Amino acid sequence: MKTINWPSMFLPGTTDNFVSNEKIVTGVTVEQLWEKLVDSSQWESYYDNADHIELLDHAGSRLAFGDRFNFHTFGFPINAQVMELVAPTDGVARISWHGWQKDAADANNDLDVYDAFLIEALAGKRVRVLTQESQIGQPAADMAKQTPNPMLNGHQDWLDGLVRAATR
Repeated sequence: MKTINWPSMFLPGTTDNFVSNEKIVTGVTVEQLWEKLVDSSQWESYYDNADHIELLDHAGSRLAFGDRFNFHTFGFPINAQVMELVAPTDGVARISWHGWQKDAADANNDLDVYDAFLIEALAGKRVRVLTQESQIGQPAADMAKQTPNPMLNGHQDWLDGLVRAATR
């Protein structure tokens, strides 16, 4: 199985919060899932926790490597940039973005995240969809103390919605 490529400052186990969600499904292809994931205009149709999505570097809604974008999630306005984008080749696709919130009035509200998705074809016409996020900042530390961790549930909703949308 493939893994996520982590920048050293976001290495899981060294940050304030880390979550990992995975789904293994049949009846859908890597390409179908990829198309729903890289088209940011689709997110709100299958994931209730993302809105106000705006790409800053070009017209359209399809994410590309290096793109900067803004969106709201978990109550935070996030600025983000696509750091890795590997379209489906040989049954594997990846996308990762660095996201951040800087609060000039209160640094305790600052949040710095790295969110990654991996979509991988498996034997038996199965597909693995993995998302992991590593977070730095007081809001991340606060979420890590909650049971269940809201990021864990939120990202599972994203995966469940992505799979539903891709199989429609």
